[in-house]
Amino acid sequence: MLLAAHAHGAGVRPAAASPPTLPKQRSCCSTRRERGLPAVRAVMARPHQDVAAPPPPAIRKMVTAAPPVTETTTTVYHDSWFDKLAITYLSRNLQEASGLKNGKDGYEGLIEAALTISGLFRVDQQWQTVATALEWAFPSYILTMIKVMMPPSRISREYFAAFTTIFFPWLVGPCEVRESEVDGRKEKNVVYVPKCRFLESTNCVGMCTNLCKIPCQKFIQDSLGTAVYMSPNFEDMSCEMIFGQQPPEDDPALKQPCFRTKCIAKQNRQVNCSI
Repeated sequence: MLLAAHAHGAGVRPAAASPPTLPKQRSCCSTRRERGLPAVRAVMARPHQDVAAPPPPAIRKMVTAAPPVTETTTTVYHDSWFDKLAITYLSRNLQEASGLKNGKDGYEGLIEAALTISGLFRVDQQWQTVATALEWAFPSYILTMIKVMMPPSRISREYFAAFTTIFFPWLVGPCEVRESEVDGRKEKNVVYVPKCRFLESTNCVGMCTNLCKIPCQKFIQDSLGTAVYMSPNFEDMSCEMIFGQQPPEDDPALKQPCFRTKCIAKQNRQVNCSI
């Protein structure tokens, strides 16, 4: 009884009843495994976590391709021993006729001689200088014999055209014989030069007309007795030599303006080569 009263007076608390046992919860994953289904894990976003927005797609600028640059190609010549001999011979004659020497060789020396003449001489003096050089290049007795034996005719015109294409490509470049109509019939009396070597090397209208076209027309007429009309095309640098045709009085080649941006006479000598 004392023990019981002591226990009652001390306020001994009865032992706490254990909580009731709850049935064990099955996880969804275990349930899915028991059912033979693949497990699915739930992913929960962390609270108060800022999700960065993806950057906007870069703006792609449309770039227009530049048009291809068309470069002007210069013809490369491979002169034979005969070509080099003829070039040197004519160059020396031009230098002696003008009295102006230069130390350059080959076609470069020929162009330098022509450039010097065009820069220092008047137009009429240029014609006379080239005529003198041509007379020295061809002995007078040979020219007289050709003039007597080959008077103006279809045969002589076609002969001169063929002769030019064989023996003068070193001066004007590769060329070919073409036909034209003379007195109502076809003749092979035209020499067509696709790209004149002299004009391409100088890019000079004045040197073409005053040191080639006009002196050669006069020389062939006077020395060989055959008219010839040289018709250069300054757009593509081609040329036609028409044997048997007189040059027109109002020659369009003499009205061609200077190639100011390319002309070597204009650049090197400040020559107004359009007159």
